[in-house]
Amino acid sequence: MGLEDEIDEIEEEIANTPYNKSTEAHIGRLKSKLAEKKEKLEKQQSGSGGGGGYSVQKHGDATVALVGFPSVGKSSLLNSLTNAESETGSYEFTTLDVNPGMLEHRGANIQLLDVPGLIEGAASGRGDGQQVLAVVRNADLIVFVLSVFEIEQYDRLQEELYDINIRVDEEPPRVTVRPKIKDGIKITSSTDQDLNEETISDVLRDQGYVNADLNLQENVDIDRLIDGLMDNREYIPSITCVNKVDLIEPDYKQQVDELLRERGLDPEGEVTFISAEAERGLEALKDRIWENLGLIRVYMDKPGRGIDWEEPLVIEAGSTVGEAIGKLGGEMEERFRFARVSGPSATHDEQQVGTDHVLEDEDVLKLILRR
Repeated sequence: MGLEDEIDEIEEEIANTPYNKSTEAHIGRLKSKLAEKKEKLEKQQSGSGGGGGYSVQKHGDATVALVGFPSVGKSSLLNSLTNAESETGSYEFTTLDVNPGMLEHRGANIQLLDVPGLIEGAASGRGDGQQVLAVVRNADLIVFVLSVFEIEQYDRLQEELYDINIRVDEEPPRVTVRPKIKDGIKITSSTDQDLNEETISDVLRDQGYVNADLNLQENVDIDRLIDGLMDNREYIPSITCVNKVDLIEPDYKQQVDELLRERGLDPEGEVTFISAEAERGLEALKDRIWENLGLIRVYMDKPGRGIDWEEPLVIEAGSTVGEAIGKLGGEMEERFRFARVSGPSATHDEQQVGTDHVLEDEDVLKLILRR
């Protein structure tokens, strides 16, 4: 029996086993074995080198993946947001390779990837699905692109990404495990746990831990526990846009809103309605991409040239002066004396600071270097 058959068999048993206290330990071990088998299959498939053509080098300040099923308008959206030329068509499977484009917004260069349209079963390899999803794993943000006529596709997209170990809009579990050479498994927790120690220990043993200290900083279910023990999970934020809104009547919009709410999406605050063809809602989408990437702009005050307002240094929110210097590169770290900061993070103009000063959006930074 091959790995794929073993995975199917375990998944079927999980689906057919009712979850309750008496079956909790059994399901926990099944899910643990399932995670182990899937990890082996992933390594096997990545090692085979099959299905190439989707490797894309990251460029710019951040990378965003446009994710959706075929013919929802991702290629048209990419073309509208950037100067890329992605082939478009009204039939499925137009995009056969990943098409990159560069969105310039608020001083940042944001790489957008038009990922080939997902199909159901992509996580198990159907339609080059493994290679498609591997590209998504490297993104800083996922933009779900839905057709206004097929909102229910959101559920299937979430399932496909989950099956390839992408955890959308989740924080990593606060779980730490430290292997040791003897004394078995010891479990400590800062909060009450719904899972009993026997189930937790069984899951650890199934993952190869015979002697280990496990510390839990949250109340974990079986899935979160397994995620915390695995090193092949990616935690990526997302936003959702609904395309082709120019093709519907106002009364149909109410039905769309209700379908979104059923999926936990607020149509007023969390979803951007667009028309890639008619170029409606694109500025709002650009703003939402920027806001969810968690980036800030720092304007460099350059010696003899003044403040560069045109090309800011774009870094992650919460970055320090030292981290900004690291991104600039060169000999600045060795020559750094101190910095002067003006703007939101400063108590006054040209405040003198060191490398540990935390910068904020639209600060002005002047580096004072040794000669």
